[in-house]
Amino acid sequence: MKTLIIYTSQTGFTKKYAEWLAERMSGDLLDVKDAQKKSDDYFADYDAICYGGWLMAGSIVKAKWFLGKAATWKDKKLAIFGVGGSPNGSPDVDVFLQKALTEEEKKYVKLFYCQGGFNYEKMNTPSKLAIKMFVSALKKKKDATEEEKLAFEKMSSSYDLSDVKLIEPIVEYLEEKRLEA
Repeated sequence: MKTLIIYTSQTGFTKKYAEWLAERMSGDLLDVKDAQKKSDDYFADYDAICYGGWLMAGSIVKAKWFLGKAATWKDKKLAIFGVGGSPNGSPDVDVFLQKALTEEEKKYVKLFYCQGGFNYEKMNTPSKLAIKMFVSALKKKKDATEEEKLAFEKMSSSYDLSDVKLIEPIVEYLEEKRLEA
């Protein structure tokens, strides 16, 4: 099975997951900037295509490009993973997973979430400012839960929650086609 992992990464967390996936799947790895330059013929020989992007404001960066292409790749195994600073299983992740794809897209694309972290040193200035403003606003929230208070505190500085084990559900999904063949 020929697999392609396409990704975009601002601070390195998504790239790390994409590299882990490509290595585990013995697949090809391509930055989305390079993928966008490829002709449709380039993707024809792949049995599975997975896109990874970082989360910003509840959506996956550059996912629209992938989903536009995915509509023509329905004969392939398709997956998207989003990487964000929230731990797996947190309520905001559940909300994201419910809303990131349309009902139609859910028929042919499987969505995954992988916790990453924050790396303020590698963030571009607009992203850094947006996060700092968001954290500042949340810290002032009067009815914040203990979980929210811990999250605000964690987001105040760089941290890394990434874990290679989090690619396992993606690998299992992408490999399902091998079992069907």
